[in-house]
Amino acid sequence: MNIKGLRAFRNVVAQGSAAAAAESMHLSQPAISRLISGLEAELRLTLFHRTRQRLLLTEEGAAFYREAGRILDNLDEVPRIVAEIRAERVERLRIVCMPRIAPTIVSPAVSRMAADHPKVRISLDVRTRRDLERWIAGREYDIGVGALPVSHPQIESRPLFRAAAQVVLPAGHPLAEREALSAKDLKGERIVTLMRGLLLRQQVDEFFRSAGIEAAYAIETASSQLACQLVADGAGLTIADSLTTSVVESSRIVLRPLEPRRWTSFGLLIPGKAGPAEYTDRFVETLNRTVAAMLRPGSIEAVDPAVEPQNRRQP
Repeated sequence: MNIKGLRAFRNVVAQGSAAAAAESMHLSQPAISRLISGLEAELRLTLFHRTRQRLLLTEEGAAFYREAGRILDNLDEVPRIVAEIRAERVERLRIVCMPRIAPTIVSPAVSRMAADHPKVRISLDVRTRRDLERWIAGREYDIGVGALPVSHPQIESRPLFRAAAQVVLPAGHPLAEREALSAKDLKGERIVTLMRGLLLRQQVDEFFRSAGIEAAYAIETASSQLACQLVADGAGLTIADSLTTSVVESSRIVLRPLEPRRWTSFGLLIPGKAGPAEYTDRFVETLNRTVAAMLRPGSIEAVDPAVEPQNRRQP
């Protein structure tokens, strides 16, 4: 693939015009246009709408940028990576995790890892659950932390813990008087939920569907933390796991367990055919210590690897 065309595409998106991209790349504007046209022909996609004044992303172009954005942004890292390999001093650890466990579990573990191993260059990325398997299987990361189970045959998963689902209510809500809440209790309530395609949204949909209840979804968002904040601000109720709710200001919300109880399991995702795993193993040890310090019966619990669904790497 034409790397220079990819750079031109990235710069047009980032700079907002072909003229600005041409200046940043020390090329003429016609040269940028030729690079973009060549890339479109190679990809068989129309990346931009042409107007008299500027290039505007098409839906195809926006989708391509979303999917390939990280790769495009890392193009400038290639010379540095090559230099480090030649100098035989590459000590890198690439980690990816789901947004809802990043601040509570992964961030403390990464901070300890960085303090214990200052020579290791650590990168921490956040991806939605639907993207996690694809990026791990593609060896873009050394290790991932996300919800289980996984379905990809080239990923090994190891359970770490499970978190209970809870109803998040604004302080003073009448339902806060109950010890636990069922789907029927929530019938007719304004529900703040995640967007379609996200794992927690699928779990919440199944919770209501299994009870024969049609939920009254009032607001959709891409963030569990934001859903909890919306509840604190009086927008309605939401369902979130006990990790997410632990970072919300407790004086403004009330938490009640679901009835029947629902759990989400989280664990490690490791790509198949992994190479040397020295720093990956050390990060796993640090992560296990972080999880152990957060366990709370009925809220965040350890899981038995012998019974928890998991995958093994395929030969």
